[in-house]
Amino acid sequence: MRRRSLLLAVPAGLLTLAGCGDDSSDGGSASASSSPSTSPSPQKSTKIVPGPLPDVTAGKEFGEKPTVAKGPGEPSPELAVKTLIAGTGTAVAKGDFLQANYLGQIWSTAKVFDNSYDRGSPSVFPIGVGQVIPGWDMALVGKKAGSRVELAVPPGLGYGEAGNEKAGIKGTDTLVFVVDVVNSFNGKSSVKGKAVPQEDADLPEVGTNTNGSAPAVKVPKTAAPTGLVSEYVLEGDGDVVKATDSLLVQYKGVLWADGKEFDSSYQRGQLAQFGLGEVVKGWAQGLTGKKVGSRVLIVIPPALGYGDTPPQGTPIKKDSTLVFSVDILAKM
Repeated sequence: MRRRSLLLAVPAGLLTLAGCGDDSSDGGSASASSSPSTSPSPQKSTKIVPGPLPDVTAGKEFGEKPTVAKGPGEPSPELAVKTLIAGTGTAVAKGDFLQANYLGQIWSTAKVFDNSYDRGSPSVFPIGVGQVIPGWDMALVGKKAGSRVELAVPPGLGYGEAGNEKAGIKGTDTLVFVVDVVNSFNGKSSVKGKAVPQEDADLPEVGTNTNGSAPAVKVPKTAAPTGLVSEYVLEGDGDVVKATDSLLVQYKGVLWADGKEFDSSYQRGQLAQFGLGEVVKGWAQGLTGKKVGSRVLIVIPPALGYGDTPPQGTPIKKDSTLVFSVDILAKM
């Protein structure tokens, strides 16, 4: 599934010296540029109505790929929304990163133009802030994790008069979506993995709190390791991270030399998202093979960090060893 950039800056402390790569593509997609995270059209209505909506005829349980009938007659010119399954998890807030599975089809033909179920993992994108089509922003903020929501999106709250030619969507098409709200993340999110004993006195000790606050990172008064260190602090049970993945994370970075913090997503109150090809080698190598839902200690020697060319305007000196606590919240 190709998608537009989510327009969130990768913190300078993580970028490779060569700069960012193109994050406009999700390498696992076989679909056209039809996801709800492609360019939104101008909003023309703010009213939400309960229907009409087509029936879900199969795959009716949360997490199952649904089969949806053709739209019954003429669709409403307003946004139609119905909660098919009411979840009991955390409510999605404006500005959160929404993690959801979804299927989208055209009202008049029942032609499916996109679905995340066949890709094997939910999509993640900001909600309520204009980074998805307006119908999604209006319908999904306030829904709780574990909910299944059906919506019929009129053209003015979808792709507008231009439609989406690659996806076969005309400017007059009402779009039907079934959305399973899996989770949501924000600047106060933490992973919930199982604590792993930290028994090596020559390595930094990382806090195991999961309340959304930055964990303490205590650097020992010993010589820094010469090689890369990547160890679980909290081990999750999610998918294994691949070198080609893009991730959504919380992190904190300190210098081995004095333990002082030089960068933190917690301090900014904003999660970081990036492709592993866009960050320093120590991050890419240290996170590859780890599980989503984990907190990871990464100690990066100069050769895999910034070496003798540290980023300007930061406390990082030449040949600095860097220490990070990284919470892997989700794949993007």
